[in-house]
Amino acid sequence: MINNMLPPAVLLIFGAILVPFLRGKIKSWYMLILPVLVFSMLIKLPYGNFWTFEFWGYELILGRIDKLSMLFGYVFTIMAFIGVLFALKVKDNLQHVAAFIYVGSTLGVVFAGDFFSLYIFWEFMAVSSTFLILAARTKEAKNAGFRYILVHLIGGLILLAGIILYIHKTGSAKFNYIGLDGIESYLIFIGIALNAAAIPLHAWLPDAYPNGTPTSTVFLSAFTTKSAVYLFIRTFPGATPLIWIGGLMVSLPIFYAVLENDIRRVLSYSLLNQVGFMLCGIGIGTELAINGAVAHAFCHIIYKALLFMVAGSVLQMTGKIKCTELGGLYKTMPITCLLCIVGAASISAFPFFSGFVSKSMIISASGAEKIVALWLILQFASTGVVDHAGIKVPFFTFFGHDSGIRAKEPPWNMLLAMGIAAFICIFVGVYPAPLYNLLPYPVHYQPYTGMHVVGQLQLLMFGAFAFTLLICSGYYIPEIKAKNLDIDWIYRKTGGFAYKIFDIVLNNINKIADGFVIGSAKFLTNFFKNAFAKLALFLFVSFWLIMGYRDKHLDIKKNKLYDDIMESTLPIGIGAAVACFFIILILMAS
Repeated sequence: MINNMLPPAVLLIFGAILVPFLRGKIKSWYMLILPVLVFSMLIKLPYGNFWTFEFWGYELILGRIDKLSMLFGYVFTIMAFIGVLFALKVKDNLQHVAAFIYVGSTLGVVFAGDFFSLYIFWEFMAVSSTFLILAARTKEAKNAGFRYILVHLIGGLILLAGIILYIHKTGSAKFNYIGLDGIESYLIFIGIALNAAAIPLHAWLPDAYPNGTPTSTVFLSAFTTKSAVYLFIRTFPGATPLIWIGGLMVSLPIFYAVLENDIRRVLSYSLLNQVGFMLCGIGIGTELAINGAVAHAFCHIIYKALLFMVAGSVLQMTGKIKCTELGGLYKTMPITCLLCIVGAASISAFPFFSGFVSKSMIISASGAEKIVALWLILQFASTGVVDHAGIKVPFFTFFGHDSGIRAKEPPWNMLLAMGIAAFICIFVGVYPAPLYNLLPYPVHYQPYTGMHVVGQLQLLMFGAFAFTLLICSGYYIPEIKAKNLDIDWIYRKTGGFAYKIFDIVLNNINKIADGFVIGSAKFLTNFFKNAFAKLALFLFVSFWLIMGYRDKHLDIKKNKLYDDIMESTLPIGIGAAVACFFIILILMAS
């Protein structure tokens, strides 16, 4: 019965085709019902492998259903509904179609049980998400979109090389745990790490996400990096490099987030920081750590989308997104302000908000494994999150200095989408049992112990006190209208140099090749243009010389024969004689 249904990924991708042909309320209802339909399908799916078929002697699996894939499937589908609701009033079919294909291809990655289908959906993700960036139709979005797709195509090629070597080594296209063992595993690791925006492969994310539209950035924040987190959990749990890559990610982006003036760039660096927590959990590899990484991915998708929706609403209603241009919006946008505070409390891991019940699992796992350096880094990062995302975003957007802007609340659909996300953040924070029951391993962890709550509140209060002290004393780094470069400075410099080198070398080779080809073509064209005439003249002049024709008489016959050939008035007998001559030559050669 299940195999007769369309896989969720295919349903969303093909469902996107109808979007441009619908109008009005029918279109709105269709876009909202599509993710609901997929979610209802997922609830009914039993565990096992479905939608399988043979291809070139390999078994392709479009539906590997287990606890890990189902949880990511649930949250991605929930996020698709929230994102569609938030963008419901957008009159741009490009965004809607790209968003549905993007979500569908992400579900394809999550439920893929073989490398062939995984790679196809992986590339669909890259292309469709690029269109979500280009949908802004600005010069900055165009440049960011082209850099984005180039980076992801390179990552896809690295992943493909690893897949080919892995299949050659194992003889199977199925994948599960791989581990770092051999060149093929490292290539697959790098290909996934690029989509996870792992440092130092991260510059594409803060470069691209802030250049999307107010609605498209919400989708971008939810799917690419978390699909990579899913693959890391599936293929490289316990890989030690992930511990220290995650350690860099939770700490370094904090400083850039504090420096940033653009709210969406602050949130982009904050996204890197949160993915770092997940990679640390995957690297630790224990059941508690893996559960923490999965739970944190679920919570992060929702609260980060909420914060990006707040930023998008502010941009939509004011036309501004920089800290230096905003402030005082709580007076006319109180509901949006309150929803932003919910998102900020969630990402900061305040008790009774979703981040607290997931992030603490990863920190506890690092302590249980006695990885002291990592435990200290995670504690520092937890404090830093309070400053850059927990306080900075709502403070400079809605409070701070009064910018004089008196914008209204966003449309009802935007408020409702943010309200649903905020409700999930609070519900999961207050009652985490439903989420814990969905995790891959049995959960024996209790987040609401006195030690956890008091310890986390101490970190939060310390971060809030530090922010307040720096602001009041004037030592807080001022928000300025500037763009901060991190590793992308190297990309741009080395990329420009490489472009010049390739331009000189390859274009000169191209010119030489063009000259050779064009020259050869001209020579052959001229030769074959008169080849028959020259051959006929050679044969008949030889015959006429034997017959005794010389000088003027010979010239007359040569000119007459040449004119007849060029004007196609050659007597049939002469043409037949030449044809017979060629036939004799062919027979002699054979």
